[in-house]
Amino acid sequence: MSRITVFSGSGLSAGAGLATFRGPNGLWRQRDPMTLATPEAWRADPQLVTEFYNERRALAWNAQPTEAHLALARLETRFDVQIITQNVDDLHERAGSSKVTHLHGVLDRVRSTQDASHKRWMRGQPVDLDEQAPDGGQWRPDVVWFGEPVLGFTEAETAMAAADKVLVVGTSLTVQPAASLLTLAADKATKVIINADPVTLNAGFELIVGQADDCLPPLVTQWLS
Repeated sequence: MSRITVFSGSGLSAGAGLATFRGPNGLWRQRDPMTLATPEAWRADPQLVTEFYNERRALAWNAQPTEAHLALARLETRFDVQIITQNVDDLHERAGSSKVTHLHGVLDRVRSTQDASHKRWMRGQPVDLDEQAPDGGQWRPDVVWFGEPVLGFTEAETAMAAADKVLVVGTSLTVQPAASLLTLAADKATKVIINADPVTLNAGFELIVGQADDCLPPLVTQWLS
């Protein structure tokens, strides 16, 4: 069975109403990430950080998978598909994709500040800072903040290098080390980038400029046929 590796970013979930980070109306154009998405920000004002992530969690929980998410799930009818995502929502999973690596963590889960192995699923509910984790720590978002190592990177490297087809969708390719994964794609692999705005191309990639919901389903149909 041929292998497809999908590398997705926040532009994929924009169609579901979730804000991107670096687009014209992105979160980090409206808010300073250093005050919301760093360990230092958490230590300085855990209430502010918690409220920000409570809001984002509720929005993500109420969002629905888009046509692009559903199209990616359909690829599994004929291909071995591994999705590597920078997104912290669970729209890939809710669309039906079965193998998803979240490089930047999962928004709907929290972990203890004392022992990161103590985790809890929130199901869209807010975190109450007065409620302690079982080990006495505070519940913090189980996401990767600036200055923290990404997750599952070795698995992602293996999947990218082994792919017969590589599909990149909805990412500006400016966040490292995640964007460096594209350099591992095999020369012989079919390589496509779909993004709303032009991006700097890696060698051998075809660029399709447009919204994921418009451009991705026809490409999936083509690959399935």
